[in-house]
Amino acid sequence: MSATKSYQEITADGLWNNNPALVQLLGLCPLLAVTGSVVNALGLGIATILVLVGSNLSVSMIRNYVPEQVRLPAFVMIIASFVTCAELLMQAFTYELYLILGIFIPLIVTNCVILGRADAFASKNPVIPAATDGLMMGIGFTLVLVLLGGMRELIGQGTLFENMQLLFGPMAANWKIVVFEDYSFLFAILPPGAFVGMGLLIALKNIVDGHLKARAERNKVDEPKPTVDRRVRVTG
Repeated sequence: MSATKSYQEITADGLWNNNPALVQLLGLCPLLAVTGSVVNALGLGIATILVLVGSNLSVSMIRNYVPEQVRLPAFVMIIASFVTCAELLMQAFTYELYLILGIFIPLIVTNCVILGRADAFASKNPVIPAATDGLMMGIGFTLVLVLLGGMRELIGQGTLFENMQLLFGPMAANWKIVVFEDYSFLFAILPPGAFVGMGLLIALKNIVDGHLKARAERNKVDEPKPTVDRRVRVTG
């Protein structure tokens, strides 16, 4: 692992400081396309986490054996293999959700978040830090997916956690929360609503970062300066 990257820093980068969706602005195509509801967002997020962790692990393990000339093609093949595994798992256990997500499951192969982490971090670090980076980046990406999906579902349909049984089975059939009865706001569910919602999330993060930076600067100014002990030595 890089000498400047602790596990705490890796976690902070994935969840907040270098969040792939809010800071790096990667993977926006599937993020904006499938976040019409929480269940869709969570389904894609879990699949992305599995692919990120698996590909980072594999890339880290072979990082010293792959020639520079075929590095990127090898990474893409590894990522495609894990995407195929995720696709088959969804077909087996969450087939209806798989049909809803459609082409965006196989398109995880082209997600810049995954290839970017494989090239920028996993190919330069040992296995455990690489896996941690993949997990934290995946969780950070999924949190943004779920937040945007929840916001669009609530504003667009007046509900939360609708159709969660598609992901968690019959036990989740009663998880639906109806906030507004007989309510619909089509704009939030359509693609323009995704762009507006994403812009609001990015703006909110920037506001929070600004407040945190201002507080840190105030604390730095308020810190008492160390006193300098000046003594005059007199020689006889």
